[in-house]
Amino acid sequence: MPTLTSAQRNFLRGLAHHRDPVVLVGKQGVSDMLVKAVVAALEAHELIKVRFNEFKEEKRKLTDEIARRTGCEAVGLIGHVAILYRPHPDKEKRKIELP
Repeated sequence: MPTLTSAQRNFLRGLAHHRDPVVLVGKQGVSDMLVKAVVAALEAHELIKVRFNEFKEEKRKLTDEIARRTGCEAVGLIGHVAILYRPHPDKEKRKIELP
């Protein structure tokens, strides 16, 4: 996936503003189950939020690991919430059109 421009990141952060986190990082950390949950959420929504209830000090490193393992782009990190984006592989089913 090509890297997003800053304008596209700003656009996606704006879209994510009113969304609730759909995946929570808890005591298990970045487990295989968490990665599967993120992949499923990305397939359904394309743009998701991940809340860090645990591992708050390592959230930046863990966000990069989640992005690498799921093939998505880390759009931003606001507080203890990461915003992740991956376009749907089927162009017909894409919900978000980037500027």
